[in-house]
Amino acid sequence: MITTEILFALFGGYLLGSIPFGLLIAKFAGQGDIRNIGSGKIGATNVLRTGRKELALLTLVLDAGKAGVAALIAAHFFGFMPSLVAGGAALIGHCYPVWLRFKGGKGVATYFGALLAVSWPIALLAAGAWLVSALLTRIVSLSGILTAIAVPIGAYSMGHQNIAVLCVVLGAVIIFRHRENIGRIIAGTEPRLGKKK
Repeated sequence: MITTEILFALFGGYLLGSIPFGLLIAKFAGQGDIRNIGSGKIGATNVLRTGRKELALLTLVLDAGKAGVAALIAAHFFGFMPSLVAGGAALIGHCYPVWLRFKGGKGVATYFGALLAVSWPIALLAAGAWLVSALLTRIVSLSGILTAIAVPIGAYSMGHQNIAVLCVVLGAVIIFRHRENIGRIIAGTEPRLGKKK
């Protein structure tokens, strides 16, 4: 049943998630519109392509933080299930922000932020999966995809069925947002960490 609390969590989470921090930070720092470089997305990975590591780190923290804040606010006022909805809605807002004609980021940092707010052990699992994947493959996009696959399985095995369902849905969104990367990975043309594109 869709309750008033769920609706508040849904719309509030979406609005928080739709704040395009990467775009705003890059513009205020004099780097122009990051949608005109690299992948054309608004996340930390594309901000890093400006050569400003500190801007990319700030984007990463804020993109994760907006989902975490959305989930925590919903948990405080409405409870656990609305917090899951708010965290998930924040990721949808990040990937499909109304302000940018629904063209946003890919959602990996926002995913981590939502998980950190609702269950830090699962967030730790996600961070570990991403880090191991990145170290082994040196491909950021593939690491995000593998994390999106691994986390629902891990959450379910840890007894968190509700979070596992959320992770399946959000993982599917993340994988869909990486569809162009998947094509390049298959073709062997996806850039690797430490190498020029």
